[in-house]
Amino acid sequence: MDDFPTLHSTLTSALLDTTRSAVALAAEDLSFHRTIDASLASALNAQNARLLSLTNRLLGSATAHADHVRPTLRDMDDVENNWAQVVDVVDSLLERADTALDDFTGAVKRLSPREQTPVGKVAARPSRVSAAVRVQDIEKPQLLFDHEPTNRESAPFQPLLSHKPHATVPLDTAPVASDDETASQFPHPYQLEIEQYRYPAEVYTYAEPILYHPFESTTATFVDTEDALYEMLEGLKKVKLIAIDLEHHDQRSYIGIVSLMQISTRDRDWIVDTLKPWRRKLQCLNEVFADPSVVKVLHGAHMDSIWLQRDLGLYLVGLFDTHHASRALGYPGGSYAYLLQRFTGVQAQKQYQTADWRMRPLSKELLDYARSDTHYLLYIYDHMRNELIERSDFHAPNFEKDKVHDVCERSKDYALQRYKHPVYDFDFGQGSGGWYKLVSRTPASLNKEDFAIFRALHKWRDDVAREQDDSVHYIMPNHMLFTLPRAVPTNRAELLSAAQPATQTIRSRADEIVSLIAEAKAASADGPDLLEVLAQIDPHHYKKALEKAASNEVAKGIAVVANFLPTKEVPAISNTSNSILASALLPLRSVTSMFWGASKPNTDPQTRKITTTPAIELNVPLPPLRAEIFADPSTLQTPIAPSPAATPAPRLAPAEEEDGENTFILSALSKPKKRPHSDLDPTSNTLALSPDADEVARAKAERKKARKEAKRAAASSTVDATPPAVEEEEAFDYTTAASILNPPRLSRDEMKAAEKARKKANPWTKSLDGPKGLGRTGKQREGGGRSVTYKS
Repeated sequence: MDDFPTLHSTLTSALLDTTRSAVALAAEDLSFHRTIDASLASALNAQNARLLSLTNRLLGSATAHADHVRPTLRDMDDVENNWAQVVDVVDSLLERADTALDDFTGAVKRLSPREQTPVGKVAARPSRVSAAVRVQDIEKPQLLFDHEPTNRESAPFQPLLSHKPHATVPLDTAPVASDDETASQFPHPYQLEIEQYRYPAEVYTYAEPILYHPFESTTATFVDTEDALYEMLEGLKKVKLIAIDLEHHDQRSYIGIVSLMQISTRDRDWIVDTLKPWRRKLQCLNEVFADPSVVKVLHGAHMDSIWLQRDLGLYLVGLFDTHHASRALGYPGGSYAYLLQRFTGVQAQKQYQTADWRMRPLSKELLDYARSDTHYLLYIYDHMRNELIERSDFHAPNFEKDKVHDVCERSKDYALQRYKHPVYDFDFGQGSGGWYKLVSRTPASLNKEDFAIFRALHKWRDDVAREQDDSVHYIMPNHMLFTLPRAVPTNRAELLSAAQPATQTIRSRADEIVSLIAEAKAASADGPDLLEVLAQIDPHHYKKALEKAASNEVAKGIAVVANFLPTKEVPAISNTSNSILASALLPLRSVTSMFWGASKPNTDPQTRKITTTPAIELNVPLPPLRAEIFADPSTLQTPIAPSPAATPAPRLAPAEEEDGENTFILSALSKPKKRPHSDLDPTSNTLALSPDADEVARAKAERKKARKEAKRAAASSTVDATPPAVEEEEAFDYTTAASILNPPRLSRDEMKAAEKARKKANPWTKSLDGPKGLGRTGKQREGGGRSVTYKS
């Protein structure tokens, strides 16, 4: 592997040539050429057999020590049918190559012999970048510390200092009363020194920025022994300005752990391994960190100052935070990546921000990323200090326009922070790891049962995290705290189905979680409501929300009742302190029905029986659907009067038997015809059956006068009104008729009269007078993609 670049270049060139040849052959119509040339067909068949043989040999070598099944390719159809298996083999080869490259370049640490993957097994791994970033399943370094964390501390946090360098007042180890006077806590060891601190004159002096040394031509010193620690301390004592940064890990630790510390001066960079068992000996750095003559430049030191005193017993006197400087200067961005790009043009490698900094040894990429956090910071500080001085007015009273003073004071506030042990509050969810912030920030509506399960799961997660020394998110993500109360799993399978993706802890303790959910559900009836608890925590905000929600429910209930009950029966609801009790007084739903009986059906599959009931007659007297039948009978003051029995509608009398001659055609009756008023019977409000006008038309067509007179006489005996007699038409006189070929010219009045007569004779003529569509002319033809309607 010493000549890896040459091998890599040779393989890449060969693959490119092969790919170009394959693409060129695919563009040719080989199927056509082989049909017209027998020799070409023979050559192609020989090459196909050779390529299939090589492919089978390669697949056999690739699957010799793997779990993949070797696909056998006998002809072209087998290539297409087994293509998915071929892709799987290629993917496994790429994964193994990626693993080998990571090991060769040092991107990941090699496993110990007892943790190596057995022969024949291919470990699935993510990409190269994610391998360096993802959390590694390694042994927890805190188990080897001289002071192993217990995560069960209930007493106030006591500073780790054994001696106090650069002290104005001696170290005080006695606890003092806290602000709320309910508990005691230890004072900040350097509180007086920080409050009375005056920054050196260099902070208020404009000076030309000192350029950093080239990153590529310099290296950092890795401090992982006590001798190297004291050697670094001697070098730091010689300067008056240093840059500090920390790398923290909080995934496999309950309270978190400082994994790395970077320190830079104008000329040198150090990277300190803070995972050594003797890590508390780093307190010797207080000789520099607490030195008032040395300015400590950090970016975003809000958590760094807490982590330093919690894990290493270090305190910052003379802190200058460039994050506060960026805010005072009004920069559009406040992150270190923005400042790095603004002043140096260097692009930060963001993919390493969430790397697992517990890995040892660290790869070159991680070491370079850690060193870059402090290597450029002093140069950035020079630019920001000068800009603060330019925008400050040192002669203004009370430091109103002194931006340098403003940044220094805010930096002091960060340095004065004190670490406190996380105490879990089950009732009100207060504290950094409490459930209150999670509920207040999540738009989730939890009823009483959901809230009980949510709190039980949150408490269980915190207990298990303290026991295993893992973060609560490693035990159970936040979204599962809301998913499981709604799913309410009753067994292991349902739990693993609802909790996706399930963590290792959830899988190993699935039965314990199911039992916890069942107990919380059973006890939820006597538990508190979410809004009631929130109203106790923040009465000003949540009490108003509670009263508003309750008043809305009461108003809704009153409106529903008022729609059914008379006005005098609507009860008056006063503005009481507990509006929910007032809404409970309104019987908005009755459990029984006066007509159907019990309104709630029996849903028990063991006792539910299917019964057959006789058919219900349609003339059953139904009670009127008024509000009284939906209310409780005991609350009604006036009795419900029984409704009179409904009388069935009178049935129409059967039509009298008609003579055989008085027949009619059903299709004729179905046509819409105007009927005379005499056909309407006023007593029965129905039409009397009478011969239709179609019979008269048929009589005219048949020209049989005798039969028509007989039918009219027969019809006059059964119907009240007889249609008038139809006069016989005169024969048409062709001699006096006008010529069709040479019609006479008519006047305008005669033409109108003729048109009126024509329309009167044919009532459907008017339908031909409707609007006509616009004809298509040459100018109105539609073009490609355009029409004449929407012209541009």
